Amino acid sequence: MSRGLLSAAWSLWRTSLRQDRRKAVTALVLVVAGAAAWPLVAIMLRVLFEAANAGRPVAASLAGVAVAVLLIAGLTLGHFAHIAYFELSELDVLHLHQELMDATNGSAGMAHFEQPEFADKVRILEEDVEQLRVGLQAVLTGVGLAVSMTLTTAVLASLHPLLLLLPLVAVPPLLAGRRAERMVDRSREASAESTRRALGLFRLATHAASGKELRVFGLEQEARRRHGAFWQDATRRLWRTQAVASLVRMLGQLAFAGGYIAAVLLILRDAVAGRRGVGDVILVITIAAQVNQQVAAAVGVLQDLQRLRSVYQRLDEVHELVRAGERADRDEARPAGSADPPGLTDPPGPTDPPGPAGSPAPPAGSPPERLRDGIRLVGVELRYPGGEQPVLANLDLHLPAGATVAIVGDNGAGKTTLVKLVCGLLRPTAGRVLVDGVDLADLPLPGWRARIAAGFQDFVRLELPARRTIGVGDLPRLDDEPAVRAALERAGAGDLVGQLEAGLDTQLGREYADGAELSGGQWQKLALGRAFMRDDPLLVVLDEPAAALDAEAEHAMFERYRLQAARVAAATGAVSVFVSHRFSTVQLADLIVVLADGRVAELGGHADLIAADGLYAEMFELQARAYR
Repeated sequence: MSRGLLSAAWSLWRTSLRQDRRKAVTALVLVVAGAAAWPLVAIMLRVLFEAANAGRPVAASLAGVAVAVLLIAGLTLGHFAHIAYFELSELDVLHLHQELMDATNGSAGMAHFEQPEFADKVRILEEDVEQLRVGLQAVLTGVGLAVSMTLTTAVLASLHPLLLLLPLVAVPPLLAGRRAERMVDRSREASAESTRRALGLFRLATHAASGKELRVFGLEQEARRRHGAFWQDATRRLWRTQAVASLVRMLGQLAFAGGYIAAVLLILRDAVAGRRGVGDVILVITIAAQVNQQVAAAVGVLQDLQRLRSVYQRLDEVHELVRAGERADRDEARPAGSADPPGLTDPPGPTDPPGPAGSPAPPAGSPPERLRDGIRLVGVELRYPGGEQPVLANLDLHLPAGATVAIVGDNGAGKTTLVKLVCGLLRPTAGRVLVDGVDLADLPLPGWRARIAAGFQDFVRLELPARRTIGVGDLPRLDDEPAVRAALERAGAGDLVGQLEAGLDTQLGREYADGAELSGGQWQKLALGRAFMRDDPLLVVLDEPAAALDAEAEHAMFERYRLQAARVAAATGAVSVFVSHRFSTVQLADLIVVLADGRVAELGGHADLIAADGLYAEMFELQARAYR
């Protein structure tokens, strides 16, 4: 076996030892003992037949008892070992699930989620993680095979020197099996994109949320057609490869069959010539049959270990993609020799909210206790992997401390991307994001994120008790009922508690038999409550948070949002950013940023932008006309 296979087997064995050393060692001992029993059966059969042929009944009887005991050991010890390692296999799968979660969330940023290569590898890993259920069995079986094949080789050497060549003819099927598995693995890689798209269409066609549009627009047949096309493409690739791989495996087995027949004929020839007894013939037939079984088992173990190696290899590749994204972020976020633009580190001007008198400077590498200047984006560009055009280009923007900022623009203008940048979810491919003059790349993201309160359009439906669904917005106060109720009041969702059967103790979600299913608006209110859990944020973000609310409800929510923004602005100088398409809400902001084609097209207050009669005024008039 190659070093990679041994490394994968050793990694899984170490994981199993960490899960339960006693069970792991017990399983190993039982498997090895069971594997060693079979060559000993062949030896005792030889003794049995020779004793019977020589008229020694006592020796024959003892040999018969030994054969029976060894057969029972060979047939049962493996099953007892399975009892020991079955639970370990389950724990190993859970461990690798955790590893995969750690890998996909191993970066503070989210750039790796934008890479198709990352998505394909994670999709294959999600399937291959189940390989660990047989991975430990393959490792233990491999050790048992090594023991039994060593004993078998010793027996063959004692019969005839040429029989030592019999294990060598096991090499072709092993190499053929390895070659075939590599072919199949490459084919799975090549078909991963088609498989991923087919699974995406399957989820689209089977989820209630998408079922409405599929039926209204008559897309059921088209979804099925596209799903079938992608699935056929993936299946065709895999079927062709499997056919060729099966042929390669068959040729390897034929090579071994030729050696097996030659070994039996060699001993039979000696027996006919009177140089061998019937015990030797029985021994070589039994051992040769065992070698055949060992080869078949070794081919299967080799395939399982190759798949196991692929699991660890892809897991390493996922880690490397995440690390590569982080390195690229660091390299691009701070070019060599870059310096602060003039004025960015100057003391705050007269319009900046003053900090407490004599307040100490924040510790190096930590967010400030209070914003004085605000957040600045300087020459920012962001380009997604594989994208021809940047999503944001040469963007300069100042979000003043204490201000309520509305961001507007057409779909694709870069609004959500801008929000991700200031939250530290993405790093710019060029330029800098500064927090009170300090590059966000130099701040520990967990510390910065702990000072952010955010609600997103694509919010998560956390299927937890209602209290915790909201409370996770400030994890230290997860079960703090007064804090949760206060957050709901700030979100204008205080009446929601009375609509739940068990109040804040109500279990949410269809994944639970007693879970309550909510409407889209109710889920969104819970998400807004989660966004208002933190008391002292430096950045408050609401990115299209009211998509499931009507215009009146959104306006009322924004009025409460303004009160929240004023409260945190007085306490921490927080910047409050609001993304919306409804201009009746947007016009209440202190500062309105109009994005177009990844750039700041206009900037100012509502009255100033209307007077400028530019893009904002045009969009405002179009929407206002619809309400007349």
